[in-house]
Amino acid sequence: IDIVRNYTVNYDRTLIFDKIHHEVNQFCSVHTLQEVYIDLFSGINDHLKRTIQNDLNILALGLYISSVRVTKPKIPEAIRRNFETIEQEKTQYMITTAHQQVVEKEAETDCRRAVIEAEKLSQIAKIQYKQKILGKEAEKRIAEIEAEMHLAKERALADANIYKSDTEAESNKIKLTPEYLQWSMYQALAQNTKIYFGNSIPNIFTTDIIIDDQSKQTK
Repeated sequence: IDIVRNYTVNYDRTLIFDKIHHEVNQFCSVHTLQEVYIDLFSGINDHLKRTIQNDLNILALGLYISSVRVTKPKIPEAIRRNFETIEQEKTQYMITTAHQQVVEKEAETDCRRAVIEAEKLSQIAKIQYKQKILGKEAEKRIAEIEAEMHLAKERALADANIYKSDTEAESNKIKLTPEYLQWSMYQALAQNTKIYFGNSIPNIFTTDIIIDDQSKQTK
């Protein structure tokens, strides 16, 4: 009785049908045609029932909504064609965008790969350069060692030659004494089987003895 008194016998239009029309308009205004007609259409019934029942619990306590069924509307041909065109363009845009992202990703990957390869080549070049320097230093050190060895060898050879010369000079000095010369002459005479001195044979040894005596007297 209170509901009829407040909203007349046409309370169902005021509280339910007009409210459904309002909620449908609100729903369509905040969603796209794709969402209303396809993506979210299966949930419109529950959405309207829940919203209207909440209002009835406040405005007309005792009224209950058992169910709401909304039939899918027929889209006008012009709107349908426009929608299909938009969807095609949207799909094409998404494909183009996805392809562009793939291209950018590949370009980024190639760039990173190029950077990594460049860094790798740079490191290899540095290692090879260091190895080359170490090789040159090793060659230089080997050359220095060989030069030092050659110099030491030459010095040793020179010292040996000097020692040999000194030894030979000392030996020759000893050999040039009158005693050694006389001894050498005796050795030579002893090795000869024939000696031709004529009448002077007896004087060979006596002369040497006289020379030796004179040498001793002179000293």
